[in-house]
Amino acid sequence: MSEDRSSSQPRSWLERITDVFSDDPRNRQDIKNIVREAAERSIVDSETLNILEGALQVSDMQVRDIMIPRSQMISINVSESIKNYLPSIIESAHSRFPVMGEGQNEVVGILLAKDLLPLVLKNNCEDFRLEDFRLKDVLRPTTFVPESKRLNVLLREFRATRNHMAIVVDEFGSVAGLVTIEDVLEQIVGDIEDEHDFDEEDSLIKEVEPGITVVKALTPLNDFNDHFKTRFPDEDFDTIGGIVTHHFGRVPECNETIRIDAWMFRVINGTSRQINLLEVTPVGEE
Repeated sequence: MSEDRSSSQPRSWLERITDVFSDDPRNRQDIKNIVREAAERSIVDSETLNILEGALQVSDMQVRDIMIPRSQMISINVSESIKNYLPSIIESAHSRFPVMGEGQNEVVGILLAKDLLPLVLKNNCEDFRLEDFRLKDVLRPTTFVPESKRLNVLLREFRATRNHMAIVVDEFGSVAGLVTIEDVLEQIVGDIEDEHDFDEEDSLIKEVEPGITVVKALTPLNDFNDHFKTRFPDEDFDTIGGIVTHHFGRVPECNETIRIDAWMFRVINGTSRQINLLEVTPVGEE
C-alpha cells in the first residue's frame, strides 16, 4: 500500500501560496512571509522581492510619509517675471513647479517646464517680446490631496487622471507640501540608479578615482572611520549619512556639498527624505 504523500511531505511553495490566495488573506504579513520564502528558495530574485514588498507597503503608507515639505518646495510666484524664475527652473532640473498666488496657501496652478519651450521659437520672432509672456496662460490645473491619503489610492488617482504632481494640504486646508508620482513609485521599485550607483554585493566604500571615493550613506561610522582614519563621533549617529544630514541641518539635495573637518562631501544620489550616496574627497587641514 502506497504511503500518503500529502501527509508525509511538506507542502510546496506553490501549494502554500495557492492556499493563501484561495480565500481572503488573513493579513499582509502572511503574503510577505510567503514571498520571502520564495526568495529564499530562489523562486524569485531579490529585486522582485523588493518590488513585491514595496507594493504591499504602499497601502500602509500615507502621503505625509513621503511628501516634499513646503519648506523644500521649489515654487514660482505668479507675479514674477519669467526672467526672475527661469534660472531657478534651469538649476533645479525639475519638470513641474507649483505656482503660488498672493496668499501663502494660494496655489493658482502647475507650470510644466516643457510649456516654456515654445518661447524659444517665439523669442526669435521680431514681433514677440519676452515681457509679453503671461504665466497664467500656460498653467495646468492643480490637484489637492490630504496628508492622510493612502499611497495606493493616490497612485490609482494619478494613473486615472494622468497627473504627476499633487499639492498636499493639512487638516486646516493649508499647503503642507507636494507629492509626485515618482515619489510613490520610488516606494515600490526603489531609487532609480545612475552612473554613481554600485551593486549591493560591492563594498560600502568604493574608490572610483585616486582621491575620490563613493560611499553609501548607510555606511556605519566605525567602518567609515576605519577606512578614512577619521574620528567622527558615533554616540549620536550610526551612519555617515546621519553625520552629513546633521551638518546640513536638513535633507540635502543632489550635488549639494559640505565640508566637514578635512573632508568634502557631495550628495550624488538621494531622495527628498534621505541621502543614498556620497562622494568623499579630502580637502586638507585648515
